[in-house]
Amino acid sequence: MSGLVIVDTGCANISSVYFAFKRLGADATISKDPRAIKAASRIVLPGVGSARQAMQNLQQRELIECLQAVQKNVQQPLLGICLGMQLLTAHSMEGDVPCLNLIPGEVLPLQANGLRLPHMGWNTLHSISNHPLMTGFDSQDYVYFVHSFGVAPNRYSLALCDYGNDFSAVIGKGNVAGAQFHPERSGKVGARLLQNFLEWQP
Repeated sequence: MSGLVIVDTGCANISSVYFAFKRLGADATISKDPRAIKAASRIVLPGVGSARQAMQNLQQRELIECLQAVQKNVQQPLLGICLGMQLLTAHSMEGDVPCLNLIPGEVLPLQANGLRLPHMGWNTLHSISNHPLMTGFDSQDYVYFVHSFGVAPNRYSLALCDYGNDFSAVIGKGNVAGAQFHPERSGKVGARLLQNFLEWQP
């Protein structure tokens, strides 16, 4: 297996994710080649923009089955970031689009109770699980969000965030996990999540 591969979804600010991992000393590359992704030791699925466009891009690049095989066959650790986390779920109401269905869940519009949308800026986490990805996190840590849709809390939520109502800030099932916030834009706290991912042995 090769090192960490960041999936080129065609709609993400991938370079900032790449450099965040490089700062941690990771052997990271960016690729849309299914063979490279299958051969990777770890996979990151970043994303910004709309779920429908992102899923279309993955379809055009023949990456949907490749990514779904991560859970079925190869079992590499996979981390989705922001929209990439939402794509791990079964369905997104943003464009009413089926997603990768790696982690059960539904992406819904944020119920912000009058707070400004998108949810943009720094916020804290709560209901933090003892999952290895969350090692070292506590309710005093601030992380950076930019989104208008979120994954409804469920049994696969590893941490929640409150913005008018709770949504899933981190989710995980088996060797697949996702973070709604941007770890590459969240300073030392975000770097902690990325380092935890590099050390994670599902």
